[in-house]
Amino acid sequence: MTLLLVAHGSRDPRHARTVERLRAAIAARRPGLRVAVGFLDFCAPSVPRVLERLAAEGAGEVVALPLLLTRAFHAKTDIPAVLRGCAARLPGLTVRQAAVLGPSPLLTAALERRLYEAGVRPGDRRSTGVVLASAGSSDPEAIAVIAEIAREWRHTGWCAVRPAFASASSPSTREAVAALRADGVRQVAVAPYVLAPGRLPDRIAAGGRRGRTCSGASWGGGPRGGQAGAAALRRGGGAADDGRRAGTVRLNGSHGGSVRLSGRQEARA
Repeated sequence: MTLLLVAHGSRDPRHARTVERLRAAIAARRPGLRVAVGFLDFCAPSVPRVLERLAAEGAGEVVALPLLLTRAFHAKTDIPAVLRGCAARLPGLTVRQAAVLGPSPLLTAALERRLYEAGVRPGDRRSTGVVLASAGSSDPEAIAVIAEIAREWRHTGWCAVRPAFASASSPSTREAVAALRADGVRQVAVAPYVLAPGRLPDRIAAGGRRGRTCSGASWGGGPRGGQAGAAALRRGGGAADDGRRAGTVRLNGSHGGSVRLSGRQEARA
């Protein structure tokens, strides 16, 4: 069985390097698991190219794990379409799509550790407002997920937690920081909810300069390789151990086979 990490891709070379470090971290945690990486755009190798190579090498079963923190357009549409097309061309290969990485308590805990590394002290929680800054999406479900994570995180003792977005929605990171300042919050910390550096994470960092950010480290301020790797293994490794569990998308490689999407709808391959 092969775990295929499906990353968005970026023109920023830091993105691919970070994804490779994540792949290495996962492989180190599960020595018996083959771990590969494919990109949807901008970077090589592409997901179809990786699946073609795996099929040629005799890999019969692949779990495709989206390296995404919310279930938005890429997870709902792009990735299933790419996997479905590959499955139709590669009849010897069975491909299943695992759930996205977030939301997960592992990721929230990782964000807290990064805030502490940035200088926020555990004793400062009740006087510190946090901006949970994500890349953003036009998908209302993804926006609602970020808002819910912020609400739940607020209940762990922070003075306030506000969601913010680098694109496609509002408020921006700068606006969220300003709103907390206007509410009289003494200390503001920005927690970038991202996995890899790139244009949007840089926008988050720029918008957060009025607060204290946990950016600037090699992992772009989001969860580090080992932390994100644990969440990835929970999603992808769990799906690999039980291909029938909810949250996977099973793509039968044979022509004309059925394609089950998230256990709710079917199409023809």
